[in-house]
Amino acid sequence: DVQLQASGGGLVQAGESLRLSCTASGFTFDDYAIGWFRQAPGKEREEISFWSSIDGSTYYAVSVKGRFTISSDNAKNTVYLQMNSLKPEDTAVYYCEAGPFDKVMVSIEPTGFRSHGMEHWGKGTLVTVSS
Repeated sequence: DVQLQASGGGLVQAGESLRLSCTASGFTFDDYAIGWFRQAPGKEREEISFWSSIDGSTYYAVSVKGRFTISSDNAKNTVYLQMNSLKPEDTAVYYCEAGPFDKVMVSIEPTGFRSHGMEHWGKGTLVTVSS
């Protein structure tokens, strides 16, 4: 049974940092691409980061580039999202998603990127940034 679990959210002040974790189970981590997206109340879903296990390629949304970093610990089946210099507009529920690398594609968009072919999604973790 494929499961993704995001954790690490919380309440921070603007300018502070948080590290989110996405722990995966039920599939071979090395064969998958993992992504993070977020959704704020009343707003559309926004893809913010992507990591491919095959070549280590990463993508970021324009809104977070330079502040957020995605990384992985394959031994722990975990992908991290280090979020620095947080802003109130980063407030959202953050989710991770996964898809097999041979089915996932990434297109470059004005906002950053869009992934296609993700197959699994986990419950989110809430990040609240106060001003």
